[in-house]
Amino acid sequence: MHAQAVILDRPERLGLADLALDAPGPADATVAVAWSGISTGTERLLWSGRMPDFPGMGYPLVPGYESVGVVVEAGPDSGRRVGETVFVPGARCFGPVRGLFGGAASHLVSAGSRLRPIPESLGERGILLALAATARHALAGSEGQGRQLVVGHGVLGRLLVRLMRVSGLDPVVWERDPARRGTQQAYPVIDPAQDDTAYARIIDASGDAGLLDTLIARLQPGGEVVLAGFYEAPLSFAFPAAFLREARIRVAAQWQPHDLDAVAAMAGSGALSLDQLVTHRRPAAEAPDAYRTAFGDPDCLKMILDWRAQP
Repeated sequence: MHAQAVILDRPERLGLADLALDAPGPADATVAVAWSGISTGTERLLWSGRMPDFPGMGYPLVPGYESVGVVVEAGPDSGRRVGETVFVPGARCFGPVRGLFGGAASHLVSAGSRLRPIPESLGERGILLALAATARHALAGSEGQGRQLVVGHGVLGRLLVRLMRVSGLDPVVWERDPARRGTQQAYPVIDPAQDDTAYARIIDASGDAGLLDTLIARLQPGGEVVLAGFYEAPLSFAFPAAFLREARIRVAAQWQPHDLDAVAAMAGSGALSLDQLVTHRRPAAEAPDAYRTAFGDPDCLKMILDWRAQP
């Protein structure tokens, strides 16, 4: 079986290619992908060639870890059934072509245990579950008490705020880009230069490696900085300010399956809204333009590729 897939031959050279899929085994399922998302964090680093050394790194590669589709073939030991709508967190099924993270394709073969059934009603919004799970994982590592700050009002920042508000918290958001501050938010989104508050917990969703000293300076004594972005540059901080505040710094790693299950249930029940986060859509055949828009247009919060017209 073959699939149309996005392939990065080398940095800033991207297109569609017809790739042979690995033959599925008894524990695997084959998924016809409907939509896949473009990450402006890790995938931007892959695109630009600035990705730090990472397991499986190398070109050519198939990017993408935010795919939603329908199971069209299910092995007897896969635990899946034909017709299920599933979230696919990437795949490695393209033979010699690396799958990092391997989700941007018309069809995917994956171990059934990696696939997460989701409500069909989520539609294209289902691609946001990876970021929602990332947000949940970042929040779950510490108690949310006292004043809360989220840094960055992209999709991850907005999902962090939505999950915090579900839990009864009332965070403030820092955003330097006036276009992303907006005027219709139900919570304060402010220019950092206009804020001198001290916070008990600061969650950085910006991925800006140069912010750490600024964030530590805004902590209450004993406060915590949570690093929820993906950082291409080494992080460092001046010790005296951290010492005076007895600051805690925590790295939020990749989400775990239970995080994905939790946010899928919340989104399916309506407790967590995924609305108004996908701002741009392109047919998969226009993938090169879609990636350039996702990485270069400040008005693009989230771009998705629509695979339903692909063979």
